[in-house]
Amino acid sequence: MTGSGTQDVAGRRTIVVTGATGGVGRGIAIACGEAGWSVWIAARREREGLAVAEEVTTAGGVGHFVACDAGDPTSVEHAIATVLAQDGRIDGVCHNATSGLSPVPVALSEVSLADFQDHVNVALRAAWALARSCHDALAATRGSMLILTSEAGFEGKAKLPPYAGVKGAQRGFARALAREWGRDGIRVNALAPLASTPAMETAFELDPAMASRVLNRNPLGRLGDATEDIGRAARFLLSDDARYVSGHTLMVDGGSCPAI
Repeated sequence: MTGSGTQDVAGRRTIVVTGATGGVGRGIAIACGEAGWSVWIAARREREGLAVAEEVTTAGGVGHFVACDAGDPTSVEHAIATVLAQDGRIDGVCHNATSGLSPVPVALSEVSLADFQDHVNVALRAAWALARSCHDALAATRGSMLILTSEAGFEGKAKLPPYAGVKGAQRGFARALAREWGRDGIRVNALAPLASTPAMETAFELDPAMASRVLNRNPLGRLGDATEDIGRAARFLLSDDARYVSGHTLMVDGGSCPAI
C-alpha cells in the first residue's frame, strides 16, 4: 500500500458514497478514484451517477453506480447487498446524502412536519440504515464509516434549524458508533466541509448576504474545492493512513468555524 491507501487490484479498497451525483459527494468519489479504489456511487439519479462513476474510472479507480434512495432503509439494504455481491467486500462507507431542502433558508415557524421529516430521513434514518447494513462487512475488513456533517451542527444557523439539528445529531451518532464499534475494529468519523457546490450556490442565491457572511470570516478567503480540498480529506479518513483516528469530526472549512 502506498499514498493515501492506494492498493493494487488484488487488494483494491471498495468504498460506497451516498448522494455522490454532485457536489461534495462527487468530489469524494473522484478523490477515492485517484487512489485506485473501487467506488460505488449510491444515489437515485442513474444518469448523473453513471457520469460520476465514469469520472472515478478516469481518475484511476473503478467507478460503479448502484441505485439507492438514502431515505428508504429497504433501498439502502439492497444497495449494500448489491455492492457485496459484486465486489465481495466493503472497506468504507461515506454517508454524504442530504435533504434537497438543506440549502433553503426558512424560519422554524414555516417548517412543515413533512419537510422536517425529510431532513431526518435522509440525514439520520439513512445513517442508521447504512450502519445496520454495513456493520458486518466493515468488521470483516476492519474498515471505516464516514458521515458528512456541517459546521451548522456545531454552532447552529439562523433559518436553517432542521438542517443544523440533524447535522448536530449526526455527530453524536458517529461518536456513539465509534465507541460501540471500536471493539469490532471499525472506525467511525465525521467530516464538516465548506465547499463550493451547487447547494452552496443555491443558498447564496436564496440569501444574497450569505456569501459575504461566509467568506468574511474565512481566514483562507475562499470556499473549498470539492475534490482537492474536501475529497482528499475524506479519503484520508477512509484510508488506513487514519487507522487510529475514530470518534472525531474533522473540520475542513478553511478555519471558518470558531467552535468545536
